[in-house]
Amino acid sequence: MNHDPEWFAPKRYGYGAGLPISWQGWVVTLGFSGLLIGTAVLFKDQPLKLFAVAVPLTVTLMFICARTTRGGWRWRWGERD
Repeated sequence: MNHDPEWFAPKRYGYGAGLPISWQGWVVTLGFSGLLIGTAVLFKDQPLKLFAVAVPLTVTLMFICARTTRGGWRWRWGERD
C-alpha cells in the first residue's frame, strides 16, 4: 500500500504533473496562483524583484507537485497507468 500523498494526476503525455485530483492539490495550485498574481501586481514596475520572487515560488510548486503526483514524474507516452 502506498502511503505517499496523491494530490496531482500524472500527465498522460510527456513529463510532469497534470491537474489536481484532491483538495490539497487545488489549495496548492490556487495559493500559488494567488501569490504569483499578487506579486506581479506589487512589483509590476520592478521586473528584477518580480523575477526574484516568482522563481522560488515556481520551484517550490514544482517540488511539491513532483513529490505528490500519483506515480511520480516520469516520461509518459499515453498509456494508462
